[in-house]
Amino acid sequence: MNSSNRKLEGKVAIVSGSGRGIGREIALKLASDGARVVINDLDAEPAAQTVNDIVAAGGSAIACAGSVTDAGFADRFVRTAVDSYGGLDIVVNNAGYTWDNVVQKMSDEQWEAMLAVHLTAPFRILRAASNFIRDAAKREADEGREVFRKVVNISSTSGVYGNAGQANYAAAKAGINGLTKAMAKEWGRYKVTVNSVAFGLIKTRLTEADASAGASIDIEGRQIKVGVNPQILKNAEALIPLGRGGTPQEAAGAVYLFCIPESNYVSGQVLVCGGGRP
Repeated sequence: MNSSNRKLEGKVAIVSGSGRGIGREIALKLASDGARVVINDLDAEPAAQTVNDIVAAGGSAIACAGSVTDAGFADRFVRTAVDSYGGLDIVVNNAGYTWDNVVQKMSDEQWEAMLAVHLTAPFRILRAASNFIRDAAKREADEGREVFRKVVNISSTSGVYGNAGQANYAAAKAGINGLTKAMAKEWGRYKVTVNSVAFGLIKTRLTEADASAGASIDIEGRQIKVGVNPQILKNAEALIPLGRGGTPQEAAGAVYLFCIPESNYVSGQVLVCGGGRP
């Protein structure tokens, strides 16, 4: 991780849901380019593992475990970055999961859980960061310096085009795109770019599991079924122009594009990372 050409040298990033999967790869990517990263996961162990891997590779990271939906988490997440590293330059709102059902079978709990994790939690994190960002931007402007900060919200093609069985998830992910566009207008004066990356089929533990085998994950005491029927997965991949689902590393690359100086004049955009499939 030692290079004089690292584009994120000296930057401080927070990445929610970065103990595993796509979030972990985003954190590793940012750290490899010089950023100091606050790692978050629902569980302490995977968060610690990502921290250890970054440190072992010569980078700098610290953990902030806990649920993004907990009251007070957003302030703690932001405070960890500011107190530990003295600043905050990159916010990646990545944490989330799916809890699918057709609308007539979907409970209020299912609906509200998706809005809470995919939309309310990112809103709270941005709100928690607002005081630091405003104060830092004013100070930098008074000094005659133009310093850009980056927000990348993780969306989904379900939020752009819709998807059967995902009314809750699709609505939340469409909502994060609306939040992105509003915040791009609101925070432009502070030199903050705000963009979304909408993932298509990315191969993670949530999609690779065989749904017919009854795979599930534990989310705060709830057993949430995960996985995709292998035949459905095969059919979906056949419709992707690039011929396959994406890797978590490729997903992280799309997020990275919005974090580097080359994207300083790009804001309020939704980038679909889906291998060419709409």
